[in-house]
Amino acid sequence: MTDSFFLAGRFGAATRLSPKALRLYAEQGLLVPAHVDPVTGYRYYAAEQAGRARLIARLRQLGLPIARIARLIELQPEVRLTELRAWLEVQTKRLEEQSELVQAIFRQSSGGDDPLIKAVRVRDTAPSKIVYRQGHVTVDALDAFTESAEAAIRSYLALCGKDDDGPMTLHFHEPVNHDGKGLVEVAIGYTGSLEPSGDLRMRLQPAGREAFLPVSETFETFPAVLRVYDAIEAWFEHSNDLNCFGSPYEIYPGSGDARFDVAYPIVP
Repeated sequence: MTDSFFLAGRFGAATRLSPKALRLYAEQGLLVPAHVDPVTGYRYYAAEQAGRARLIARLRQLGLPIARIARLIELQPEVRLTELRAWLEVQTKRLEEQSELVQAIFRQSSGGDDPLIKAVRVRDTAPSKIVYRQGHVTVDALDAFTESAEAAIRSYLALCGKDDDGPMTLHFHEPVNHDGKGLVEVAIGYTGSLEPSGDLRMRLQPAGREAFLPVSETFETFPAVLRVYDAIEAWFEHSNDLNCFGSPYEIYPGSGDARFDVAYPIVP
């Protein structure tokens, strides 16, 4: 071979790819040797393959799966950069969420967030009829589902001649996160009588009591809002005569200037 071609060992040293990585990328079609000696089996790489090899190495350092790397390396540089920036934004957000979850674990282990726990209040809830829509969603799809369901419910109430400007509640019947879907419910109260329509259902919400916290702007978004949920749960743990039953929910709009309240139903 000429000086324009390099044995796998020399090529790997120049591009910071191990022999194992070179074999893997060859098998996956990401970086195929320019020539394989039919007698010795030695693999040779062309000098012009070095740029591609270094790009693959850097993408792997980001922890990207091989399938995604295979697609990225075929893109124009500008398009590839746009995709990587979008990926980085997601990773940054995920790291922030993981940091908040670590803090939540610490708060749970240390007895809770004392200022928030002390701010928990109890109030009575009147019986009401509600129209609701349920769905299984991840955290990423939660806002879109909530907006769609609320719009559908309010439109149906208006179509039926009912007041459509009542507060909306968002019930979490199952855990909702990035990795799995959970059952949620969007509900709005009404008076009079209604018939089910499509996936809109009705039920009677009995009178009761709830422990609640108005959510300040600091805690409005996920995962920061988990601090509010944790505070109410810790409040129940400190309340010997009160217990929670049923699913927690958010009430829009909230008390005072809060965009929403987080509430837990109390055992009657």
